[in-house]
Amino acid sequence: MSEWVKSEKQVERERLRRSHARRSGSIATVSTVVFIVLVVWVVTNAPGWPRVQATFFDPDEFVKALPDVASGFLLNVKIFLIAEVLILIVGLLVALARGIKTPAFFPIRALATLYTDVFRGVPTILVIYLVGFGLPALKLQGIPTDLATLGIIALTLSYGAYVAEVFRAGIDSIHPSQVAAARSLGLSHGKTMRFVVLPQATRRVVPPLLNDFVSLQKDTALVSTIGPLEAIRQAQIHVSDTFNFTPYLVAALLFLLVTIPLARFTDHLAARTRRRQGA
Repeated sequence: MSEWVKSEKQVERERLRRSHARRSGSIATVSTVVFIVLVVWVVTNAPGWPRVQATFFDPDEFVKALPDVASGFLLNVKIFLIAEVLILIVGLLVALARGIKTPAFFPIRALATLYTDVFRGVPTILVIYLVGFGLPALKLQGIPTDLATLGIIALTLSYGAYVAEVFRAGIDSIHPSQVAAARSLGLSHGKTMRFVVLPQATRRVVPPLLNDFVSLQKDTALVSTIGPLEAIRQAQIHVSDTFNFTPYLVAALLFLLVTIPLARFTDHLAARTRRRQGA
């Protein structure tokens, strides 16, 4: 059996494609470098730059604040990881509840709809205030008093509503013929959702879910408003002692170390999904 050999036209097309890619990459690199140099030049030559440099980019203050802010950032990561799991559970349950068509379960569907409407309409920081200060004020037995736990509850309630809508959109995107085929094979409604609809819907909503979790990672900083010693609160303590804002820069860089890779991973998954769909 003879070995397949590329035609001369195919080889030429691949060479031109590689050449075009190299040229595009070179132009993009040069333009990026020029843009960065221009921005740095404009900023550093501004009349107020020495004051800004001393206030926001003090190396000594950076080194002093880094250990405490990094320690607080670990709490941000802990809040994010716990809240992420709870949000997925709440979001999926609410999405399933909104999809129930049986008249007897109308109260459940109405309650799920009310939940999504309320918590998508109220700013997250207000939810954190209401949960962080309102729940302990009830003085009911079993209500947590740990501030980080209250922050996790508030973020779960707020983001659970958004994630529920993402899941619901993914479920609604599955063609009805898939459900009809599963039911014709004798699968119950529950098994149809479990084995046919949800696996496909989950794959479709992964990119938007990751976008929500990028926002969630940033919004863990809002928990500082009720007192936990996370990254922003630790930075505030240093700023109040020195009146230098460099600790905020430390906190910003730590958040970027997490959010940028997660955002790029989201873009990668979205691009892979488009390629699979032939877009």
